[in-house]
Amino acid sequence: MNTLIRIRRLTIIIGLVGTLAVLLVRGTRDAAGFLAGAAFSLISLRSWMQLAKAAAGGTPTRSARTYGLFLALRYVLLAIGLYAIVNVLGITPVATIVGLLVSFAAVILGILYESVISK
Repeated sequence: MNTLIRIRRLTIIIGLVGTLAVLLVRGTRDAAGFLAGAAFSLISLRSWMQLAKAAAGGTPTRSARTYGLFLALRYVLLAIGLYAIVNVLGITPVATIVGLLVSFAAVILGILYESVISK
């Protein structure tokens, strides 16, 4: 299996398992915040992968400029999303911020998997 596909699948799995764990421990509001953070993390991971594909000369569906623009604007989108989640929905920002780390955890697990399998 391709490493990037594995990391994407791990991101989805960690996001869903984490959402379930937060739901059981902290309740629906924090679980919704975690899920929102995990979803944004997955979207950001996907845009990084598409940008790398475009920069490597692959056949992207959009231009590298489009992905670069999204990567530049993602912090603005993140700030707007966090504001809405915290002030409008009343969800604690910690759950959302932890959800944002889902793709990071997936990358670390992917690296560990590759290091164990390659031996």
